[in-house]
Amino acid sequence: MSPLSHQITAILAVVLPPRPRDERGLSQSTENAILLAGAVAIAVIVISVITAYVQANLPS
Repeated sequence: MSPLSHQITAILAVVLPPRPRDERGLSQSTENAILLAGAVAIAVIVISVITAYVQANLPS
């Protein structure tokens, strides 16, 4: 890097200090597990509704 780049980086580091980490929320793996469980639950509901509809409308 050029000396000018070093100076600009140093000035920006003083003027714009790094933001603290946002520790809110769940971990990525927990979030993925919850989303997967929700998708599976929706799929089970849809399959159950379709099965019940078909069973109700089958000729006797």
